Amino acid sequence: MNDNSDFSPQSFAVVGAGPVGCIVAAFLAKEGHEVILCDVIPDLLSPALDPGIIIEGAENLQEKVSKTCTNIDELPNHDPDVIFITVKAHALPLIASSIEGFYREGMVVVSWQNGIDTELVLAKTLGKGPVMRAVVNYGCGLIGPAHIRMPFHHPPHYIQELDPASQQQAISIAEILSQCGLTTEHTDQIVSMVWRKSAMNACMNPVCAVTGLTMSRAMNDPIVYQIVDALVKECINVARANEINLGWDFYPHAIEYMRNAGDHKPSMLMDIEANRRTEIDFINGKFVEYGARTGVETPYNKTLSALVKGLESK
Repeated sequence: MNDNSDFSPQSFAVVGAGPVGCIVAAFLAKEGHEVILCDVIPDLLSPALDPGIIIEGAENLQEKVSKTCTNIDELPNHDPDVIFITVKAHALPLIASSIEGFYREGMVVVSWQNGIDTELVLAKTLGKGPVMRAVVNYGCGLIGPAHIRMPFHHPPHYIQELDPASQQQAISIAEILSQCGLTTEHTDQIVSMVWRKSAMNACMNPVCAVTGLTMSRAMNDPIVYQIVDALVKECINVARANEINLGWDFYPHAIEYMRNAGDHKPSMLMDIEANRRTEIDFINGKFVEYGARTGVETPYNKTLSALVKGLESK
């Protein structure tokens, strides 16, 4: 077992210059940390250096990152201590393979993403030791390159290590993020938290992607709401069959949370509108997969997955 009690990261890489990545990059930069922002699209990166990442809405700030790069294979030149992965989950196998090429002892990789089992994709290549999983509680969208609209921010965020030997590192990262203004707590219940958030994502994201409605419009449409309600119940059944604890009051909590989400386009709708591939496989697709493991039928998740796949194929 490694002694990580003296873990004190000095530099942070953020892989993905979309809204989720830009927010964590900006908050880290605000506290004076070295931040390397990495994305394959150069146009997303240049404003992050000057005039800096701009965030408007629930939080308002403008911060410049230290460095940028357009290829993850360039990251070893900067030797980051912590790498936050904020890209869509379908890119994870390639990213994990690239990191494996320059991974060194003591480096930490955090899945700062939506979806179920994203951390397991990283751990399959890198091992459990360096991998951590976070649950992120803010909404965001891209106004333009490095220009973010943040309609809501509901801290705390949560983080947990996969390997108990890395617990102190996870606690340290939570403290650093909290000092930056992204209040983050260490937890030992990350799987339950991931499933709680993913169940709500599985209800809102595909319904909005298919209908083109914002979250508040979907929740307030009596016909569309019936689909959302059926999805919540189906996801709860899958979780219970797999002994995932969502909490006895999850159903009313989920409905109330989604009702208060506001006139906000979820990420899957924004992906469809921008002709990008979605994360449907790591959201509804996972409820279908885990339902099949335990003999729970998932007709609503299967249907919405198929419809979103159909939109993707366009």
